[in-house]
Amino acid sequence: MKIIVVLPALLFVSFQPLKEEKPFVVVLGIAQDAGYPQAGCNKECCRKVYAGKTSKQLVSCIAIVDPSSGEKWMIDATPDFTEQLHSLDSFQKGNLSGIFLTHAHTGHYTGLMYLGREAVNANKIPVYAMPRINDFIKSNGPWSQLVTLNNIDLRKLKADSTIQLNERISIQPLLVPHRDEFSETVGYLIKINNKSLLFIPDIDKWNKWDRNINDFVKRCDYLILDGTFYKEGELPGRNMSEIPHPFVQETMAMFEKADAGIKKKIWFIHFNHTNPLLSGESEETKDVINKGFNVAVRGQSFKF
Repeated sequence: MKIIVVLPALLFVSFQPLKEEKPFVVVLGIAQDAGYPQAGCNKECCRKVYAGKTSKQLVSCIAIVDPSSGEKWMIDATPDFTEQLHSLDSFQKGNLSGIFLTHAHTGHYTGLMYLGREAVNANKIPVYAMPRINDFIKSNGPWSQLVTLNNIDLRKLKADSTIQLNERISIQPLLVPHRDEFSETVGYLIKINNKSLLFIPDIDKWNKWDRNINDFVKRCDYLILDGTFYKEGELPGRNMSEIPHPFVQETMAMFEKADAGIKKKIWFIHFNHTNPLLSGESEETKDVINKGFNVAVRGQSFKF
């Protein structure tokens, strides 16, 4: 198993074209839906960005790239779609082969607007979505216009059904519990050349899932998991049970007694603007690394 090593102190990895022939997965963003800094935030965490003391971070997104076939797929279309698409071009030129959506919260699908005639004016970009979000897009403007103008080609997913992207790559949507106001929520199991990566940027709590995360940790080579909040109490004055996520501290505690080989598979992503893991210099980031886990960084690539 090979991976590009990223130093904990780095906040951003420059996008440099890779001379790769085998497929790989690249991280295009690590922040929660509203990005970093977050609108309306006057706390120290966001003031540091405006003061130039730390770096802006784009919304959580990954992409699958196959250099040998010239194909590339994004998982989620974020509000930072423009910059992320440009970054992806440095890895693989050409049109998108498709977009896979996880759910209908703003940071995960609203970037589709840039495929419309006001921007890219795309021609039938495949957009893979579960039944409820598929219907949501078709039934609500301005998203429905993307369908009627053939900017996107909606393709309905079925939970646990594997899609073979090409002879080397497959992807499978897995239902996970989350706040499903407008759609169901899925993570994705990506398989490339007999290795696998589990991507779950949003889930309520691991014990609410009808599957066992331990099973995936044992059989997957990489897991990029929900790290929205570092710990309980991160949002003073807010009832955090109303926005449930597995705290990073909780997930680490689950695998505290696991061997180093298990821990090193786990990468945290989707950080709220209050999460100290957004800073590679924070004591919390150093603690995660020292305990054998990993913090996802924009620009890093997972090799298969």
